[in-house]
Amino acid sequence: MTRTRKRDLTMEEQLARGPVDLPFLMLVAILTVVGAIMVFSASYPTAIQEGKDPANYFIKQAGYGAGGLLAMYFISKINYQRFRWMSLGVLLASYMLLILVLPFGYGKSTVGAQRWMSIAGISFQPSEIAKVGVILYFAARLSKRDSEKPHKFNPRSYLSVPLNFMQRIGLLELMPYALILGTIAVLMMLEPHMSGTILILVAGAAVLFAAGIHIGWFAAGGGLMGLLLLVMMSGYQSTRILVWQDPWAYYKSGESYQIIQSLYTIGSGGLLGVGLGKGRQKFLFLPEPENDFIFPVICEELGLVGACVILFLFALLILRGFWIAIHARDRFGALLTVGIMTLLAVQVFLNVAVVTNLIPTTGISLPFFSYGGTALLIQLAEMGMVLSVSRQIPAAKQG
Repeated sequence: MTRTRKRDLTMEEQLARGPVDLPFLMLVAILTVVGAIMVFSASYPTAIQEGKDPANYFIKQAGYGAGGLLAMYFISKINYQRFRWMSLGVLLASYMLLILVLPFGYGKSTVGAQRWMSIAGISFQPSEIAKVGVILYFAARLSKRDSEKPHKFNPRSYLSVPLNFMQRIGLLELMPYALILGTIAVLMMLEPHMSGTILILVAGAAVLFAAGIHIGWFAAGGGLMGLLLLVMMSGYQSTRILVWQDPWAYYKSGESYQIIQSLYTIGSGGLLGVGLGKGRQKFLFLPEPENDFIFPVICEELGLVGACVILFLFALLILRGFWIAIHARDRFGALLTVGIMTLLAVQVFLNVAVVTNLIPTTGISLPFFSYGGTALLIQLAEMGMVLSVSRQIPAAKQG
């Protein structure tokens, strides 16, 4: 018995030491390096205006990027099966942080919204932890879906008919996951944090969809999400809807200043751009050029061609990630990868959609590019999890 366990453990260790997916690794590294360069280009006017060293933001971002790449490497060496038992702890920690941020958090670049916490001098958004927690827990639980025996009901029970009906339509199975997403969404609404709420709901829904939950529930979930967004669109959010519909009507009041400057920045780049580091809009015209609105700086300095190359790299990374999910060794690895890559894809889409005024303005960063050390660390840690899954893909499917 003991020898068998040792033999199995050795086999697991050997699988975890397989080669990582090199195309995925290279794409992550390229985006991280290019992102740090763009942070330097976009941030030095802001740093000078604040009386800091021109390379202040770049040095910090590059340091976090190097640390994140190192963390990604070490996480990729971990057998991803170990993430199963971590999932519940990460989810519970997410709940605790989302509750604590309400009385002890603070706002950052957003008036009246408490989204940030600081522990031991490190600032972060609890929503970033919650994204990982939801994906891990859902993947760990739903990966056992086919192996679990259906619950047998007592035919004499008065509840047997409604319970059997709910089981038949999948509601009984869906309820725990809906409860988790619902309670996290409520906590996020109290901050308020609309973009973070959308990302968590979409990531959870992606894992549920990949696990085979009945598609009808996604139509119902989409309706509930729409209702949730309507509830959240009060106060400053309702103003953002009006600004989105006609930005120039609110130019004099200053409420549409940011999005109009973003459109000016994108348009001034033309086909080939004005050149790296030579952009003009970042000189105190475009607010937050190193954060949520870094993509317009890319468009201005690298032009339409450069911006399309960046988006093409993101597309390749996302497609490669889903390729890893399709060829994953087991269901848990597949669901984990689907959740992480869907989260990345939606975040990229929403950021680009916001800065181009395709959707109303909301605070959402561009992965690997927007300034933010802890967010970058978490993103690279997630990429490490995907690389860990790629290590156990059978050799015949590599390439």
